[in-house]
Amino acid sequence: MRPSSVRKREAALAAAERQFLATGYESVTMDSIASESGIAKQTLYSHFGSKRELFLELVTAKTVAASEHVLAEPPRPAPGSDPRAVLGEVLRAQLATVLDPAILGLRRLVIGEATRSPELAAALYEHGPRRAIASLAATLRALDGLAILDVPDPGLAATHLNWLVMGEPVNRAMLLGDGAARLDEDEVERHVQAALDTFLPSVLPGRER
Repeated sequence: MRPSSVRKREAALAAAERQFLATGYESVTMDSIASESGIAKQTLYSHFGSKRELFLELVTAKTVAASEHVLAEPPRPAPGSDPRAVLGEVLRAQLATVLDPAILGLRRLVIGEATRSPELAAALYEHGPRRAIASLAATLRALDGLAILDVPDPGLAATHLNWLVMGEPVNRAMLLGDGAARLDEDEVERHVQAALDTFLPSVLPGRER
């Protein structure tokens, strides 16, 4: 894609994001996006095809970018690693990403459109929660391979641990608004450590099941 086309695409996505988050999906039009971004409507349609396809592109791009920021380089535990430290680093980063106001706003919009456009929800799930859990499962698998933890089913364990950390803050934010999602570093740390207090005893080697 030519640099000028890339710039136009990015300008359109930026205008669309601002409008969708400000007023909701239904009230935004391709005309309003074209007007704000300074791109001819015909050019906008040539890039995206429709408002729904533009929204899908936006959801995918934002979710992938957020996931890359956290998951691009998963930890590689070494023999003797402290599992609490390894997992805590991952979980703090994942929680901060999920509670970003822009990500929360897109999640709300996607849920509102899920019945009409299930592909939007599928894209968000695939590039967001599913990828985060898969990355966490890989870390648990590595800790199991080093005999630091005993994790027979890393995928299931990752799902449980992910929602020990994400469940309450995400539900509160989704239902009560972005203000309810604000956690300072100390609050995030306490929340993650409490989740690990619950999780780690169940996967320590030698524990009877």
